[in-house]
Amino acid sequence: MFHKEGAKIILITTVIVTAWILLADSFIAIDWLRMVVQSIGLVLLILVLQFFRNPKRNTHVDDNTVIAPVDGKVVVIEEVYEDEYFKDKRLQVSIFMSPINVHVTRYAVNGKVNFSKYHPGKYLVAWHPKASTENERTTVVLENRLFGEILYRQIAGALARRIVNYAKEGTQVKQGTDAGFIKFGSRVDLFLPLGTPINVILNQKVKGGETVIAELPSHE
Repeated sequence: MFHKEGAKIILITTVIVTAWILLADSFIAIDWLRMVVQSIGLVLLILVLQFFRNPKRNTHVDDNTVIAPVDGKVVVIEEVYEDEYFKDKRLQVSIFMSPINVHVTRYAVNGKVNFSKYHPGKYLVAWHPKASTENERTTVVLENRLFGEILYRQIAGALARRIVNYAKEGTQVKQGTDAGFIKFGSRVDLFLPLGTPINVILNQKVKGGETVIAELPSHE
């Protein structure tokens, strides 16, 4: 299954690669050279297809948990001052996505979208300390009945040139469902209330829609 954001690019790439292969077959007489040229086209198509893949995820919907919004590696777990929306200290968990990761963004919790804003900006490498505040990004705040408000930020990287954000202020969203897409390698920052129990560690690989980032004790 492929994400709808890749439909146009996949179609264009398929047409170009098909033409590339047919032209190589018609105009390159040397067998090994023809195979090399055709293989380059096929590799390009495979790379595009893998980038826009949208695998089904088995999300265990639970208001006691915050799940990973994206696939990638945990690169930051620290207390920081969040100066755009909360304007106070929060617990930040950042997930870095390489170009080979699934780039679908999923809602980390159930709740209401209280804030959604796009910011144009730079294209620093995603792990740069200033990327969170200077790069192109979107900021979304969800209000969950147990965690209260949590913020997540989609951040463009050196290769990413388009962020897609589906969150609309005032709407109710379901944990694990499609919240957007980031094209070509980037990161997502989560800002949680101080004292939130964290279930992941630095450098841990996480899977969007499934890995539990934080979990409150059950009172059942």
